[in-house]
Amino acid sequence: MSMSTHRFARIRRFRFNLPQRIAAGLLALFLAQGLWAVLHQESPDGDALLLLFSLLPLAAGIMLGGALWWVTRRLFGNSGGYTALALYCFSPLALRASTAFSLDVLTALGIYGGVYTCIGVAHAMQGPRRKWRPRIVLLTAAFTLVALVHLAALPVLALLGLAFMLWVAEGRRRLILPVVAIAFGVALAVVFFCDLAGWLGGFGAHRSEHDVLRFSFDPAMRFFASPANLPVTLASAAALLLYLLQRRSRYFGNTAPLLCALILFPLVLTARPDRAALVALPFLLTFIGGVFADAFDRLRPLL
Repeated sequence: MSMSTHRFARIRRFRFNLPQRIAAGLLALFLAQGLWAVLHQESPDGDALLLLFSLLPLAAGIMLGGALWWVTRRLFGNSGGYTALALYCFSPLALRASTAFSLDVLTALGIYGGVYTCIGVAHAMQGPRRKWRPRIVLLTAAFTLVALVHLAALPVLALLGLAFMLWVAEGRRRLILPVVAIAFGVALAVVFFCDLAGWLGGFGAHRSEHDVLRFSFDPAMRFFASPANLPVTLASAAALLLYLLQRRSRYFGNTAPLLCALILFPLVLTARPDRAALVALPFLLTFIGGVFADAFDRLRPLL
């Protein structure tokens, strides 16, 4: 097989079949809701770079939903992906954060993508070295994104990623710390250089206003007590009950997002209390999707 044929075969691996169409339809509904909200609010004032970043929550919300779908479907199949994405696309919290000039969605995207990229790197380390480089580059990009939008969240991502990589990478644990240290160092260097060169402009000042890190249970209590979040609250309670009752649900794929949600819900990473639960939300939905997928698999032979 020639090199061009091999590359063409790799490109053709992505197919827009029924699962992808359903996911695209859900994301289209999310986008339609977001566009309607944006058309009924004023645009932020600021310099050109600030205005450019004001468009990202339209974009970042879709990317976060796409990342959630990709992770949950890859881990748990179509049923897990549909469950998690449907809850996300109709979540008032996700919609509210995605239609306002805020860095919260980008922070959530960076932490969620960064944690699962760390896990992917740890899995790749069990195989040939040629598969390490692309994932390590992606890991560094995720760390850099978090550092640019929320510097105080970078150590949180690094510690979570390091813990899960040490959990997964059996036999390669001595390489984990250097990989995380390199990604962490590159991210800090990029932020330092951008600040030194003055490239961040008004965005840098806006970022500093959101650079919050404190501990509080109030945002989690507010999230689960809100009637608007009742579907996620009921699904969370059901998933936790099934997780405790079903031994087959208590494996790494479900336990990792549950631990992340439990850790991130009390961590307030935004100056807006009404959006503080956003960083934990994708991990909670991943946990729900995984546990529900296990339950669907058990029920399928009976249907």
